[in-house]
Amino acid sequence: MHYSYTDFRYREPVELAERLNKILPMKCRYFFASGGTEANEAAIKIARHHTKKHMFIGFMGSFHGRTAGTMPFSSSAPSQRRHFYPLMPGVTLTPYAYCYRCPFKLEYPNCNLWCVDFIEKWLFKRFVPPENTVGFLFEPIQGENGYVVPPPEFFPRLKKLADKYNLLMIDDEIQVGMGRTGKFLAIEHWNVIPDIVSLGKGIAGGIPLSIAAGRREVLDLPPGAHCTTTGGNPVACTAAQATLDVLFEEKLMDKSAELGDYTMKRLKEMQDQYNIIGDVRGKGLAIAVEFVKNRKTKEPASTAAKDIIEKMFKSGVVMVTGGVSSVRIAPPLVIPKELMDTGLEIFESAIEQVDKAYYKE
Repeated sequence: MHYSYTDFRYREPVELAERLNKILPMKCRYFFASGGTEANEAAIKIARHHTKKHMFIGFMGSFHGRTAGTMPFSSSAPSQRRHFYPLMPGVTLTPYAYCYRCPFKLEYPNCNLWCVDFIEKWLFKRFVPPENTVGFLFEPIQGENGYVVPPPEFFPRLKKLADKYNLLMIDDEIQVGMGRTGKFLAIEHWNVIPDIVSLGKGIAGGIPLSIAAGRREVLDLPPGAHCTTTGGNPVACTAAQATLDVLFEEKLMDKSAELGDYTMKRLKEMQDQYNIIGDVRGKGLAIAVEFVKNRKTKEPASTAAKDIIEKMFKSGVVMVTGGVSSVRIAPPLVIPKELMDTGLEIFESAIEQVDKAYYKE
């Protein structure tokens, strides 16, 4: 049925690439893979080969995979690194714009986005030579860290810094792309055009497929420099076409934005009622609720978050945690509003049960 498309051309991946070039904000060449980590591995190699440089800057709290090349960029849990050292060299992590828990203990907007200035004034001037640096690998909204959404100025400022030092913007959209945030790419919320984009998870509706898309002048790998066996197979590419049909014909991005706004409003109302809710954040249907033992100290209520997850599961609702004490809400984009309301009612009931048990004045 299939022989590696990097050796022989199939109609299906070519047609999918042509369609994506009508959707993405930049004209690209494509590498089709099987899973998200594999797409990020390809993105790293594409970027290194094009720039002929070897150093990268990633962000604390990000998750890009657990393979040898992506592991140095992933830092949302110690288990991802424990007993796997030494990691791939050349990767430096810098604090992300996690304003609710600023690593610098500053407050937005008075901080004037020190997290961006820190890169230039500390990293570049002390131990990360920009002339040896490939670029930034980032999630536009950190997923595993609890859907951390940066402030509006963060990515435009980061892009300006990248342009100043001739660095690539490598955008991992595997968890928040494909319309989840109300736009096809989450980075579009900040009007920033990346150099390389990785897509996965929902791209083919559950059939294994991922993509590393690079601007035509950036994805310049020669034959034999990179390959895959089953990535871009005809079945997966056909599933991706069908998924894109549904995404656009049923206007799921508009629905994601509208239902996301509605859900955020409901959650903000819960935040006013239950002290254990420290923060509510998100875009579209990528939403997180962060639980704390005390709102002033922001001490994480990790056990409460896990307790809520268990109560939800026993009530028929599947959710996952994120970060130190957040619960992520990421339903299918086709979810009806009535079903979302049911889930939110069950969620509120679980919060009510743990609120007084874990919150301490």
